[in-house]
Amino acid sequence: MERTLQVVLLALLFCLCVWGMYRAWTGKARRQAEAIGELPPVPEDKGAQLLEPTTGLYTGTTVAPSWQNRVHVGDLGFRAAAELTRFERGILLERSGATEIWIPNESVTVVRTERGHAGKVMTQDGVLVIRWKLPTGTEVDTGFRGDDKTVYPAWVAGVVAAKTGEETT
Repeated sequence: MERTLQVVLLALLFCLCVWGMYRAWTGKARRQAEAIGELPPVPEDKGAQLLEPTTGLYTGTTVAPSWQNRVHVGDLGFRAAAELTRFERGILLERSGATEIWIPNESVTVVRTERGHAGKVMTQDGVLVIRWKLPTGTEVDTGFRGDDKTVYPAWVAGVVAAKTGEETT
């Protein structure tokens, strides 16, 4: 009888912890919703493709400059397999099982490589991080861990060239 009571209490404690985590997640999403707002829609005409699609893992979006303050609004906080493509008018991040993210050129502040992002830590320069400004004015960092990290320099250089008006190869 005593053992049964212990098991029931432990199960209740576990359920209480799960409920608390769920409440914290949804509460943070509610508080962030106004600062995040609506994401830019994917345009019909994205322009010419400038870089070949890069496959990898979307690590999440964080509120800049904190690499661990994950955005909980919508499905931005969930990791997913993804494909990143650079177009004349912006960057398209297509995620498996989640909505596409369109990052217009004029919103991009910088593209850089980092050791970690959204709680995921890797080797030196293991994550490609795109800092961009949402329509609400909030700056966020979107992280992508590519399957082929040798393409990172082209991504960094391509955005720098787009900002300065130079042509990319």
